[in-house]
Amino acid sequence: MTPDDLYYSKEHEWLRLEGDGSATIGITDHAQQELGDIVYVELPDPGSALEADDVMGSVESVKAVSEIFSPVAGTVTAVNDALEDAPEVVNSDPYGDGWLIRLRLEDPGSVAGTMLSAGDYDTHVASEAD
Repeated sequence: MTPDDLYYSKEHEWLRLEGDGSATIGITDHAQQELGDIVYVELPDPGSALEADDVMGSVESVKAVSEIFSPVAGTVTAVNDALEDAPEVVNSDPYGDGWLIRLRLEDPGSVAGTMLSAGDYDTHVASEAD
């Protein structure tokens, strides 16, 4: 089930607004299922400035390497260093301990207008399967 307290991108990233002008970003459960067993995660350095749709890293699975895109503009304030030693956490807990980065948002108010709700994301995923 897609958590309804998050925002989603069409590229299968999720975003949680933290209330202090920052956001936590990861990949969706659908994305990790499509990728298969994740064996490596490459993330940007803290302090990196990202624009919406910039490549912010990559996820390597036993099937393929996939780029991850920043759904919004901001500055990276933290990365999930635990994934260096345990990238498989993205598979087991994509919406929790498998988060990827935290951003100080350039425009927190733009998130709702540019990203999908859980229902809209589920509709998008279903349309990709057709």
